[in-house]
Amino acid sequence: MAELATEKHVRYILSVEKRKDNFESVVMEHLRMSGAYWGLTALDLLGKLDSVDVDEVTSWLLSCQHESGGFGGNIGHDPHILYTLSAVQVLALFDKMDVIDVDKILSACKMKMDPFQGIFGVKLIRALAITGSLDLVDKDLLGWWLCERQVKSGGLNGRPEKLPDVCYSWWVLSSLTMIDRVHWISKEKLIRFILDCQDTENGGISDRPDDAVDIFHTFFGVAGLSLLEYPGVKPIDPAYALPVDVVNRIFFTK
Repeated sequence: MAELATEKHVRYILSVEKRKDNFESVVMEHLRMSGAYWGLTALDLLGKLDSVDVDEVTSWLLSCQHESGGFGGNIGHDPHILYTLSAVQVLALFDKMDVIDVDKILSACKMKMDPFQGIFGVKLIRALAITGSLDLVDKDLLGWWLCERQVKSGGLNGRPEKLPDVCYSWWVLSSLTMIDRVHWISKEKLIRFILDCQDTENGGISDRPDDAVDIFHTFFGVAGLSLLEYPGVKPIDPAYALPVDVVNRIFFTK
């Protein structure tokens, strides 16, 4: 089995931020806040968060905040609850929560919240886990459906008859972790699938072997390996999607 090309992935993640004029950067400009969360969290899981300038990242992040308290996907973009969540998660990584007005952010989120969003799939499971309500779930039935998402290659798909995708190494696996059913799939085969999706020369992880890499799948690949307890990757919390040490610092040391 191949090994995780940690240093190559770190270089890839850092290089993504430096690319300003290529096609990928232009079309993804509005998602830069989410990209920052994906990349920085992956760096933290790999033990390389000190590779970035904390003050520089924090300064840019705060420049994306609106008077309402919400954050846009980049400077000058409208606020959105998704990017606001990403911004808060990045600040949590750096232990910089004190630079924002949390009450103002919560107020902005309440104004934008759609009561019909986030009520299905993994979002619901995460919400139940965070609120301590997983007893409302038929864990065996849900676990069976989730385990059926593993295909012959070892990868996981999102629904029946679909191709496997590295991102489901997070979506499906985090749900299995929260209901304590990870042992129902082959962890070894899933690890092999994720590692087969690496670009071992230039870094980064793709959705499937031999496809082009991107920062989205790089994060979810590393996060999946974290849930699978791969050596050298820090543990991630399946509900909060942040490193366990960050979650512990926020909730248990303040």
